[in-house]
Amino acid sequence: MLKLYHQPISVNSRRPWIALLEKGLDFELIEMKLDGDQFQPEFVALNPFHHIPVLVDDDFRVVESLAILDYLEAKYPTPALLPKEAKALGTVRMVEMVTINELLPAMNPLFRQMIGFDDDPQKVEEAKQKSATALAFFEELLGDRSYFGSEQLTLADIVAGCSIPWLPQMGVALNPKLQAWCDRLMQRPSWQTTQPTPETIEAFKSRIKVLMAKNQPQ
Repeated sequence: MLKLYHQPISVNSRRPWIALLEKGLDFELIEMKLDGDQFQPEFVALNPFHHIPVLVDDDFRVVESLAILDYLEAKYPTPALLPKEAKALGTVRMVEMVTINELLPAMNPLFRQMIGFDDDPQKVEEAKQKSATALAFFEELLGDRSYFGSEQLTLADIVAGCSIPWLPQMGVALNPKLQAWCDRLMQRPSWQTTQPTPETIEAFKSRIKVLMAKNQPQ
């Protein structure tokens, strides 16, 4: 059976979790608390970089969420989450990479502020501007379609849809088109199943705040 090592609040591990649900696969969830369990020999043998998620398929393991998504799509192609047409495929890949390389780094200062750290106001403002640039790009790519690159859910929606809905809580408003897209995603059972509860979010904030405080320069 497939096994997914994950942390429920993690956007990285939520991506393959959603894909597994969308494909209707049988799998076992193994929760990592990330309080040191990621350094245990059993997990290090799976991922020497101590990160989640990790997918184990019998004797084969896959690390990094985008690699896991591609593996699942190749091995379990139905229902398809990756379009074949060139422009649609290019759109999906652009959304994935812009989310990873542009949006998520921009969200880091906003996340710090959200959990109660006083970050540099200039960095926060720059982060909001960079996030807005990414959102405008996404709105253009979405166009009048229901999902990125298709009228059906794609990997782009899974990758971006685990991050963009956090932005209003971080002080970045979504335009009506992207808000409608978020609402569309939230109607799907896979999003509802994986959506962290308010209690889970608050517990995570408290735990991360303690860890980040320990790492602050004295």
